[in-house]
Amino acid sequence: MSFMAATEAEEEEGQAAAEIHLPAEVDWEMLDKWRFFVMGSALFSGVSATLYPAVVLKTRLQVSQPPPPCLRAATNILRHEGLRGFYRGFATSFAGTIPARALYMGALEVTKSAVGAATLRLGVPEPAASVAASAAGGISAAIAAQVIWTPIDVVSQRLMVQGSAAAAAKYRGGVDAFKKILYSDGVRGLYRGFGMSILTHAPFNAVWWASYSLSQRLIWGCIGYHMGGGGELKPGHGTVVAVQGMGAAVAGGASVVVTMPLDTIKTRMQVLDDGGGERMTIGRTVSSLLREGGWRACYRGLGPRWASASLSATTMITTYEFLKRLSAKDGSFPGQLRYFPKMWFAGSCDSRRGKRCHLLLFGRL
Repeated sequence: MSFMAATEAEEEEGQAAAEIHLPAEVDWEMLDKWRFFVMGSALFSGVSATLYPAVVLKTRLQVSQPPPPCLRAATNILRHEGLRGFYRGFATSFAGTIPARALYMGALEVTKSAVGAATLRLGVPEPAASVAASAAGGISAAIAAQVIWTPIDVVSQRLMVQGSAAAAAKYRGGVDAFKKILYSDGVRGLYRGFGMSILTHAPFNAVWWASYSLSQRLIWGCIGYHMGGGGELKPGHGTVVAVQGMGAAVAGGASVVVTMPLDTIKTRMQVLDDGGGERMTIGRTVSSLLREGGWRACYRGLGPRWASASLSATTMITTYEFLKRLSAKDGSFPGQLRYFPKMWFAGSCDSRRGKRCHLLLFGRL
């Protein structure tokens, strides 16, 4: 078959796929920043409170030597400490949520908009440009947020393990823990594991946002192909949210599996000391884990973290997309995004389609 004939056949197949009209992306310039940050902090704080017990359980499992089964660990916390045991350190974590989330969301949106526009100008195909922009946004957001999150993590995780054998010291609360860490180790003690936090959260966020962007495209592409017949589909809000939730769950699971060993090392560095009271380094932490259980020890707490990350991702992203629409400036809310499944899978834009591909990214037609 000649090249021209193959191209015509591809065009006909693309025409046969259903054309899907989605709500358009709300980008950084369209947002009312004050509304975005204030409402976002409130919404995400509520989500964090709901999922916090899984974080406590995951942290206990990562530092226990040897770790009990997940269900037994949860039962022990409930039996000996009550429901309050699942919320140790929550006040400290909550206090850091507002500024950290503001930094995270700001860095994410600014980077995504800038990288997306730059890659398109360089001639990168739109699907690849979108994935690259999402990954870059995730990395910059993680780095920015860790400036606040690392000291919050150090304090809150020390409080999470209070009542267990892994507790290195006794604290009366977040302020007391902050003072004692600052007195014994200085500011450096509050940033224990900062480099490891970057190495954990930067790839986690890069994988998460890239996977989320790609999985949504694949899901909508499959829907378009199965519709067939060249018709049009205008999904309702519930369908859009369901696809976003599915994409977020896939992204969360993939990110956890990739970064779990890094998270275990980071947590132990921030919470534990070695036998001589010296600071735990990456090398000491890895050696300790390998002695305790080989490489499997690096995946302690995988179940709770996977469940927490998947539920958090699904809840967070649907809340996040809802938040952006609530925060759109009056009169700036975009129309519908026209989604052409064949174009996404072809992965390229020729001169006749370049304008349309640009519009697909920025969401206005």
